[in-house]
Amino acid sequence: MKIVIIGGTGLIGTKLASRLREKGHDVLQASPSTGINAITGEGLDRALTDAEIVVDVANSPSFEDRAVLAFFDTSSRNLLAAEIAAKVRHHVALSVVGTDRLPQCGYFRAKLAQENLIRRSAIPYTILRATQFFEFVGGIVETSSDRQIARLSPALFQPVASDDVAATLADVTLADPVNGMIELAGPERLSLDEFGRKYLAATKDPRKVVADIHARYFGAELDDRSLTPGDHPRLGAIRFDDWLTTLRK
Repeated sequence: MKIVIIGGTGLIGTKLASRLREKGHDVLQASPSTGINAITGEGLDRALTDAEIVVDVANSPSFEDRAVLAFFDTSSRNLLAAEIAAKVRHHVALSVVGTDRLPQCGYFRAKLAQENLIRRSAIPYTILRATQFFEFVGGIVETSSDRQIARLSPALFQPVASDDVAATLADVTLADPVNGMIELAGPERLSLDEFGRKYLAATKDPRKVVADIHARYFGAELDDRSLTPGDHPRLGAIRFDDWLTTLRK
């Protein structure tokens, strides 16, 4: 079966492609670097010829509010139109837990706009909303800190390993469309500031973490529901402490 991964050369796309190929599928890793561009439309029709499933894991190169909205709006419209023409039977998209709860965050508004385009399309679909990846915790700490202190929200946080995201995406891709949303989170729920402390300790970073209820997460103040899943999410298998050991090697 031919499966096209939009954003297929990135972190999740590469891991997903490997898993799907191991299962015997014909996988095309589509990205501007391979001559397939969902923003301009270049190569889309050719890429989707005979494709049964399309998985969209592409991400915006800019997180500026207007730029990220334009990226997801344009790329999704172009992609969905090309899928209709190619008679694709399942559209899978990777989104973020909390897209409908953080309107102050431009990135989350853009992802919600993308989800709405998918829902209104005629193509059967599945949206996988994942919590933040373990790989992003360092960046979150960095954007919240000066040379000595990182101020992070004590709101609950439940990040997930990118390997678990790829594994779940592979399962979702090969299953029937749910025409709805599935949530995925990591196996443990702690405060965001505690995850920050664990990360700094593991990387031997001398900076301190201070819990601050007013600390902003990409423009938004958080509460315990902002970035955590609802009832009965799928859970990854990899624990944060175990993932951190790979950073020490």
